[in-house]
Amino acid sequence: MSDIQAIQKHLTTVQSRRKAAIWWISICFAPVIFFTTAHFQVGSWQRDWIEDIGAMLIFVAILGRAWCTLYIGGRKTLVLVKTGPYSISRNPLYFFSFVAVAGLGLQTGSIIMAALMTLVAYLIFLPIVLREEAGLLSVHGQNYHAYRCSVPRFLPRPALWQDIDSVAADPRVLRRTIMDGMAFVLLAFLIRALLRLLPDLPQVTLY
Repeated sequence: MSDIQAIQKHLTTVQSRRKAAIWWISICFAPVIFFTTAHFQVGSWQRDWIEDIGAMLIFVAILGRAWCTLYIGGRKTLVLVKTGPYSISRNPLYFFSFVAVAGLGLQTGSIIMAALMTLVAYLIFLPIVLREEAGLLSVHGQNYHAYRCSVPRFLPRPALWQDIDSVAADPRVLRRTIMDGMAFVLLAFLIRALLRLLPDLPQVTLY
């Protein structure tokens, strides 16, 4: 097996761990949701406003992840993509994952819960991203080092925007990315449903 193939296999494993991490975040926060309640009651305009913003964030995240996949779909190891969303963030897929997690957190009606869930997602994903970066540095060398020094890891810097005239998309990868994103929609519905069916348990109020 060549070095590039070995790194590809390693990064595939890392991606599988990333997907598993998303579900572990959801499972770990389920008990927290049961024993906390938002300051604003279900049905209030404030609660509806917070939940609707969260739903919009999830929608933006799904579109954003699909947009990123158009540029990089299946080529992350062999080709160093530096255009489109990858010209302003080295990891825009992760950035939009954080947006989705924040949107899920807002489905609880609590801004604090959304911030906490996003922080936990960041702490879980960061080691995975660091391993990915090490693999990409091994493949692309100085080219990736220069890219890493000029483009932020997560938070987009729009002033760096560069684009190309066309992209070659893999329909299978794009479809898989969209289906993965729909999991966030499912979780959002589950969170809303659970919070409306919760038994009368002792709860901590979060804003």
